Amino acid sequence: MKTLLASFIFFTRLPFWRIAKVPPEAFRRVVEWWPLVGLLTGGITAGSLWVLAHLFPLQVAVVCAFAIRVLATGALHEDGLADFFDGFGGGTTRERILAIMKDSHIGTYGVVGLIFYYLLAVGCVSSMPLSIACAVVFAADPWSKWCASLLVKFLPYCRKENEAKSGVIYLRIPAWELLLTAFISLIPSVFLPLPWLPVWLASPVCALLLILLMHRKIEGYTGDCCGAAFLLCELSYFLTATILY
Repeated sequence: MKTLLASFIFFTRLPFWRIAKVPPEAFRRVVEWWPLVGLLTGGITAGSLWVLAHLFPLQVAVVCAFAIRVLATGALHEDGLADFFDGFGGGTTRERILAIMKDSHIGTYGVVGLIFYYLLAVGCVSSMPLSIACAVVFAADPWSKWCASLLVKFLPYCRKENEAKSGVIYLRIPAWELLLTAFISLIPSVFLPLPWLPVWLASPVCALLLILLMHRKIEGYTGDCCGAAFLLCELSYFLTATILY
């Protein structure tokens, strides 16, 4: 229970820290329960979209719903995506890529990457009817977080613990927990009025390609890589759902 609470504290800016004090070692296992956080953030985003779409045009409602999720998560994943694009776009060696990703300043690749991510995400979600858009947003979040957690399962952390931005190196996820969270993260898919299998496959395929890229370029992953993997897996989910619709 403390590990699950640590995941909600770590991956959101909501006041879960008021519930109980979590020991520092619990934060080494937060990625294990990251998909469950996705049920909350995905639900918040989809619920916000449903309400806001009755007040604004759908495209405006989608932008506002994503903005609410950014507020709920503290832009943690967006920071990782920007650093990922800066590092992999501007670095030519392992050492240079890691140095760029550790730099707190955002570069051209990061800015352009975030712009294109949100243009594509908003364009995809707003192209679907409201009921389908809400279902896709709700289902994509936990499943994409589960796919991104595969980085921790199959790649080593490529920095020393004292060099980690969060000061934490995640523990490798046990197989049984990976299977359990996979099942839980797929539950929102029951609301999808679309063929399930293609949208299910899009995110893990994206995660696999990212794992291969990170293994080749930096021989592992960082926290920024995890955040980037979530958003890119989610975008692949949105793109596939748009094609199917």
